[in-house]
Amino acid sequence: MERELLLTGIGGQGVQLAARVIATAAIAEGRSVQMFGSYGGMMRGGNTDATVVISDGPVEAPPTVGHAWSAIVMHDQFAPPILAKLTPGSVVVVNTDVCSSRPDPAISTVVNVAANEIAHEVGNRLAASMVLAGAYAGATGLVSLDALTEAIAASLPSYRQKTVEVNVAAVRAGFEVAPRALVPAWPVEARA
Repeated sequence: MERELLLTGIGGQGVQLAARVIATAAIAEGRSVQMFGSYGGMMRGGNTDATVVISDGPVEAPPTVGHAWSAIVMHDQFAPPILAKLTPGSVVVVNTDVCSSRPDPAISTVVNVAANEIAHEVGNRLAASMVLAGAYAGATGLVSLDALTEAIAASLPSYRQKTVEVNVAAVRAGFEVAPRALVPAWPVEARA
């Protein structure tokens, strides 16, 4: 079984880091993973998207997908193309502090998270993407909280290792605000 996750936002929000952390956590849990990042030439303010495909067997999806089981949406500006790819029964985690875009409620379950506010409360407003990654893990069970927090240090470059603690706090805070296994990623028999 494969699960697709699309992430979108603007450059500087941590979309690529969130994708890398989720992918690293899935690998640590024995899943097969494919990740593809896409971003404009600007450091901040341009479009940034990522695709993560996680499987309990070999990954069969191409590096870009035409449909997705889930999404993390950090900003309105580039949300419509991502939301258009969602399949019935999908789950979407939305940063409500800066994003008013929502998928069709007949297609997707929406998890609303005030990610910027929560990140500010844990000590770094730039950790909003980690809040959303934690909320995503809580709502889907795609990866465990322990694997997600352990993946942070492995995913950050050496010059950003000083932010591990605040990013772990952000992931935990996001996990705590999300409803548990709202849309389970794996059937019970596949979670072993």
